[in-house]
Amino acid sequence: MSIEILNESGRELDVKRLAELSRFVMDRMRVHPLAELCIKAVDEPTIAQLNQQWMEKEGPTDVLAFPMDELRPGLVNEDPEEGVLGDLVLCPDVAARQGEAAGHGTGAEIELLTVHGILHLLGYDHAEPEEHREMFGLQDELLAAWRTQ
Repeated sequence: MSIEILNESGRELDVKRLAELSRFVMDRMRVHPLAELCIKAVDEPTIAQLNQQWMEKEGPTDVLAFPMDELRPGLVNEDPEEGVLGDLVLCPDVAARQGEAAGHGTGAEIELLTVHGILHLLGYDHAEPEEHREMFGLQDELLAAWRTQ
């Protein structure tokens, strides 16, 4: 797997751990071993501009997902599809506020947002109640497995 992480946020970021988490999630979701993922950490003005440009929403957000080849989780008895998974854009400043409010800190929030973003890249969404239950349940399972390995 090719996982590129760019930190343009001005904040310290554990790039190695983020790459390991991404690889762990992609493995668990049976993403092709040659799939590509890019994660970019940016500041609030940058993510606010991207949020406006691509989502038509005002202000900074925590994570944006830009799927490329519309890869989906691999099935147990089938070979996963090759391709580019896509790009995630994270904002550590927003993550810091959310992590503090949730009581688990910035690092845990960045991990949560990374898993959340990868699931979006794999086609999961949370607009409808059933989708929300499925996506957030899977997100919780993946994070729990990551933290207990």
